[in-house]
Amino acid sequence: MENLMHKLILALVAVLVRWCVSLCKYSGAGKGPMYGDYEAQRHWMEMTYNLPVQEWYNHTTRNDLQYWGLDYPPLTAYHSWICGYIANQINPAWVALKTSRGFESPGHKLFMRYTVLVADILLFFPAVFLIFNKSGQTKYSAIKSSALVLLSPGLILIDHGHFQYNCISLGFVLLAVWLIGKGRELWGSVFFVLALNYKQMELYHAFPFFFYLLGLCIWRKDQNGFLRLIKIGITVLATFAVCWAPFLTTKDSALQVLHRLFPFARGLYEDKVANVWCSLSVLVKLKDMLNRDQLVLLCLISTLVLCLPCSLNLLFKPSFLRFKYSLINCSLIFFLFSFQVHEKSILIVIVIVNLFSVQLPFWNLWFTIIATFSMLPLLMKDGLLIPYISTTMLYTIISRSTTPVFAIPSDEYKLQRRLQKFTFYWSMFGVISLTALSVFATPPSNLPDLFPVLVSIYSCSHFLLFLIYFHVRQFQCKDYETTNTQQSPYTQLKKKQ
Repeated sequence: MENLMHKLILALVAVLVRWCVSLCKYSGAGKGPMYGDYEAQRHWMEMTYNLPVQEWYNHTTRNDLQYWGLDYPPLTAYHSWICGYIANQINPAWVALKTSRGFESPGHKLFMRYTVLVADILLFFPAVFLIFNKSGQTKYSAIKSSALVLLSPGLILIDHGHFQYNCISLGFVLLAVWLIGKGRELWGSVFFVLALNYKQMELYHAFPFFFYLLGLCIWRKDQNGFLRLIKIGITVLATFAVCWAPFLTTKDSALQVLHRLFPFARGLYEDKVANVWCSLSVLVKLKDMLNRDQLVLLCLISTLVLCLPCSLNLLFKPSFLRFKYSLINCSLIFFLFSFQVHEKSILIVIVIVNLFSVQLPFWNLWFTIIATFSMLPLLMKDGLLIPYISTTMLYTIISRSTTPVFAIPSDEYKLQRRLQKFTFYWSMFGVISLTALSVFATPPSNLPDLFPVLVSIYSCSHFLLFLIYFHVRQFQCKDYETTNTQQSPYTQLKKKQ
């Protein structure tokens, strides 16, 4: 009962923080003619509610794809239809075909904010509480871990400030991770496919799920691995088939959806994003040196090659801890090296890093701050500077007050603790300085994007450091952490040597 009360209080605090952020501006507020993500989500409700399924992803006289055309997978479309149906019951003007474009009113804003909050509470909150509800963990540790995920500033700022529904896809992912940790691989596969069919960016997590499940099927000794692999494959295909059923009537219909999901024509990246290609563009203009197909191939090869080591490590030595580290490593590689990356995609990495908030408090806090800072140009554009500062400070205070961030329990590691403090505080000095420059300084007329570029490069350099660190963590996992599996040839060879 006491534990339930603690969770209820935490949930209320998390809702309060979200609601305070939602009182601020949103993406594209009052900025026509295309507005921003808020209008995109509203338009999808309008379009899915008023048009037949066959027109959702196609350019027609009633569906102009140049005006925020639907470019997310079917589950997003179904969710938009549900919200559009409810909106029409409240006020048909909110989703009236074409005439509702750019609709903004206090009542409509309240409705839109509620749709995100309800999705967050119904899906993301339970997923967080479930994933930390495990044996061997104290009640205080579970609540502390849950708090540092639910109050992570990045997700709150983007979903409840900027305006998106990342809480749905990330909630599905956390449920998938929780189920796989419980040994329910089939249900875990279902929920990951649901996440992938809500936002295609969940491909960032696809390699770890594939190689971990494959590794379990190969090395698990308590059942027929081949049969298990077939069951997982059928489950994945069946879930995809259910999600895509309305679009599988013809080949052209399915291909059109895929075309909308992967818009390569948009270019290597959008805006200033803290990945390698955007940072490298300061010195090397890849866009001028290579055509689009060559850029796509470059990104594809770079991403696949860099994902290979941690994926093979997970395949040959599958353990749940390695699986979680691999989720971080692969998603961070995708963010840094893949084609057409959005700055908001860093949320896909943050949510898994936050799962280590108690085990790795220093790295969790540092990563969360830098990841949120990497979205500063977007947040400033949306008028969310004050919420950005407030939520980041709140997270830092809670993290420092509940977890000994710099504590290393041995006199032998005093130097390491000092190095952590020195590195962290100098890193924060850079964050504060670049934030102040972005807010108060005027860039040179010939370099109007100077500060966003500096933010991107500074954040990218940190992400590369984090990538190295989490790879080391994954490869240093002990062999005894592999549970309920037979030893792989790699482990057997190591023992013989």
